[in-house]
This record gives sequence, C-alpha cells and structure tokens, in this order.
Amino acid sequence: MKPRIVPCPHCKQDVEWSASSPYRPFCSERCKMIDLGLWADEQYRVPLTSSDTGVEE
Repeated sequence: MKPRIVPCPHCKQDVEWSASSPYRPFCSERCKMIDLGLWADEQYRVPLTSSDTGVEE
C-alpha cells in the first residue's frame, strides 16, 4: 500500500503521512514551530458564529 502524501501546511512541500515522518503534517520541526508561533501570536483565528456568542436570537 502506497503511503499518503500531503502538503506541509506552512511551506507546501510534500510530506509522507506515515510513522517515518515525525512532524507530520509538517515537513520539519521548523515549519511546525513557525505554525505554533502564528497561533501564539493570534494570527490564526477560528471564526465565531452567532450561536457561539451565547446570545440567543
């Protein structure tokens, strides 16, 4: 069975989705840490919907 290939979320390099890729879905520890830093700096946000605010319509 051929392993699944996915793009790294940061640099878009192909990554094999298997136990031999310890940073999957990232291609490297560097890309993983860059992505973590973007979350920590609040550059990524999960959008809220009106039902998430606790206000009933």
